[in-house]
Amino acid sequence: MNHLAHALLSGRDTDIVLGGWLGDFVRGRPDPALPKGVRDGIALHRAIDTFTDAHTDVAAARALFDVPFRRYAGILVDVWFDHLLARDFMRWSASPLATFAETQGQLLQRHHASLPAELQRFARYMRMHGLPAAYADRAMISRVFAGIASRFRRENPLADGLEAIAPHEAELATRFASFFPSLREFAADRRDALVASATAGPAPLS
Repeated sequence: MNHLAHALLSGRDTDIVLGGWLGDFVRGRPDPALPKGVRDGIALHRAIDTFTDAHTDVAAARALFDVPFRRYAGILVDVWFDHLLARDFMRWSASPLATFAETQGQLLQRHHASLPAELQRFARYMRMHGLPAAYADRAMISRVFAGIASRFRRENPLADGLEAIAPHEAELATRFASFFPSLREFAADRRDALVASATAGPAPLS
């Protein structure tokens, strides 16, 4: 899943939410000096990614794409699922998307000095482009794909990702609607387990 989904699925504990943002920017074992809640958030992020990659609806969504997009199908699906989440955000959250996104930006701003440099740069990019709320905008999704494409050293077709998605929009929406409730339930159960482990030693990594 992409950034908006991870933020929503992290729940309300701000340490866990911050760890969820760190999940894409921390490699290997998290620093033991980090607060347990932040380490739990990183662990939750990794567990969500593992659950997502193995889910049958996600696999079916990836399989919709032919060469040359098949190699990048995971990226296409992750970003498009965040678009679907943003587009119908009130179906999944009690908070309006704009309010939720502002809260996320404020959290990252408060902790800016302690964030990895890569996440600092991404947080600035988010502020400049109104993310994650702007994921609801198709034009922003096109720009996101172009930005991802530019970060690859090899030539790739991701800048045309929106055109690749267009023929499959109905099927992708169906797969997302089937998949996301099970992911939300999984994430809630994993959060509860991580919080319950507060006196039982270090949090698991996955």
